[in-house]
Amino acid sequence: DVILKVAGILSVKGGTGAIVEYFGEGATSMSCTGKGTICNMGAEIGATTSTFGYDDSMERYLRATGRAEVADLANQVREHLTGDAEVYAHPEQYFDQVIEINLSELKPHMNGPFTPDLDTKVGEMKEKAEANGWPLDVEWGLIGSCTNSSYEDLSRAASIAKQAVDKGIIMKAQLGINPGSETVRYTAERDGLLGIFEDLNAVIFTNACGPCIGQWARYSDPKNAPKNSIIHSFNRNFSKRADGNPNTHAFVASPEIVAAIAISGRLDFNPATDTLINNKGEAVMLDEPTGFELPPKGFGVEDNGYLAPSEDGSGLSVKVDPNSKRLQLLEGFLPWEGRDLKGLKLLIKAKGKCTTDHISMAGPWLSYRGHLDNISNNCLIGAENAFNGKPDSILNPYTAQYEGVPQVARAIKASGDFSIVFGEENYGEGSSREHAAMEPRFLAVRAVVVKSFARIHETNLKKQGMLGLTFADPADYDLIQETDTFDILGLESFAAGVPLSIVAHHADGTSDNITANHTYNEAQIDWFNAGSALNLIKQQNV
Repeated sequence: DVILKVAGILSVKGGTGAIVEYFGEGATSMSCTGKGTICNMGAEIGATTSTFGYDDSMERYLRATGRAEVADLANQVREHLTGDAEVYAHPEQYFDQVIEINLSELKPHMNGPFTPDLDTKVGEMKEKAEANGWPLDVEWGLIGSCTNSSYEDLSRAASIAKQAVDKGIIMKAQLGINPGSETVRYTAERDGLLGIFEDLNAVIFTNACGPCIGQWARYSDPKNAPKNSIIHSFNRNFSKRADGNPNTHAFVASPEIVAAIAISGRLDFNPATDTLINNKGEAVMLDEPTGFELPPKGFGVEDNGYLAPSEDGSGLSVKVDPNSKRLQLLEGFLPWEGRDLKGLKLLIKAKGKCTTDHISMAGPWLSYRGHLDNISNNCLIGAENAFNGKPDSILNPYTAQYEGVPQVARAIKASGDFSIVFGEENYGEGSSREHAAMEPRFLAVRAVVVKSFARIHETNLKKQGMLGLTFADPADYDLIQETDTFDILGLESFAAGVPLSIVAHHADGTSDNITANHTYNEAQIDWFNAGSALNLIKQQNV
C-alpha cells in the first residue's frame, strides 16, 4: 500500500533519474520483506533505485535466512548503512522532494487497470469502476511472484483465507498462489499455510513468475477472450501481460486485499466495512489480517534447486542441438565500425506507452528465451506505430508495403543495412528483461532515440552495444517522418557528456538536425566500441 500510494503520487515516470529513500518511524517498523516489496516496485515509478537504511528488521532477516556472518559484518558499520540523523531531522534541506505518508491514516489501495500508478482507495472503487466501464465482478485473484510472495505475505493472506473457511464463506472468484521460492513454498507447506489456501479451493502454482509474465494458460484464444477483471499482488498490470487478453482489467493490491477481494468476488468489496453471506445465510465480516514477519519454526527446505558449477570448467563444452527451437548458442555482436552511422532506416516510431512487454512480449514467447533468433520474432510487435496507430504494422522501406515489425527488421538486416527506433516518455518501463535490448540488436537496430528512458532498459541497451539516446528537445520527436533515413554523427569523438547529432533526411530532399543527449560513461562507451559488454569481457579474459 505504501508503494501503491507513492506510485499514485509520482506516476510511472515520476521517479526517473532519482533515487528514492524511505525513512522515518514507519520505515523502521516494517519487515525486511515489506521493504523489499517497496524497493522491488521502485521500477514501477521509474526510479534509479530505492533504499531503506539498515535496521533491526534486516538483521533479523539475514540471521533467519542463514546469513548471520553478513549481519555481523553489517553491524560493525551499522552507522554508515543509513542516513545521518541530521538528514532525517531536516529532510527538506537534503532531498529534492519529500513525500510524507502517515501509515496510521493510509488506506488499502487497488491500482489499475493497465498501469500501476492509477490508484484507488479500497472503498472508493464502485463509483470509479462504473464511470470507466471496469467490470466489478472479479474472476481471479493472484498472489505471489517476485513482489509479494514472502512467508509474511503468504501468512497474512492465509489468515484471511482461514477466516473464510472457518466462517463458512464460499469463495466467489478463483485464487492462485505463487510462492516466492522453494524455501518459502516448503516452509509454508510445512506450517500449514498452503493447506489453508487449498481448503478454500485455491490453486498452488509453481515457484515462478507464472501469470505475472503471462505463463498462465488461462484462455485457448486470449485475443478474443471476454472483458473481465482480475486482481493480483504482482508489480505490473500492463494490457495483456498476465493472460494475453487485451480485455483483462488487472488491478494491483496487497496479498491481504487480493485474498479478500477474491473471496468476495467483487472489486468494490471493502473488508473493513462490508459483510459477506456465508453458507448458512448469515452476514459475517472478515477481521483484520494477522501474520508472521518470519516463520516461528524457522525456514526449512530439502532441495532449494541450486546446482553448483564445476570447480574447473575449462574442459567443459556446451553442446546444443543445432535444430533446437528453444536453445541456441549466442554469437557475439559485431564491434563498432569506427565511423559515424549513416543511412539508417526507420524501423518504427513508437507512440505512447512502450514497455518491455511491448518490445519483447512474455507469456508463450518465453519458451524461446534461450533462442535469440526465434524469440526475436516478437520484437516490438506490441508497439504502436505513430503513423497508422496500429501495432506490428510498419512500412517496409524496400517494398513500401506495411508488414510486421520483425519481418521488416529482418529485411533490413538481410539487405546489409541498419535501422533506428524512436519512442516517447519512459520508454522500456517495466521488466528488466534483457531480450528487449538483445532482440533489436540482433535484428540490426543500432540506436533507440526517445524522449526519456526507464533506467534499467537504457542500461540494457548500452550492454548490448546499442546507442540509447534522448532528444535534447523532446519536440524533435515530431520531426521524424515515415520515409526518413538517418545519420548519427559524432561517434568518432564519442565521449561522456558530449551530445551526438542525428540528421533526419526526408523524402523531399530536406533534412533536420537533431541533438541527442546520452548518459554513457567511459566504461559504457567501451561496451559500444566492442559491440557489447560481453564482447569486452571476453576480450579482457582471453
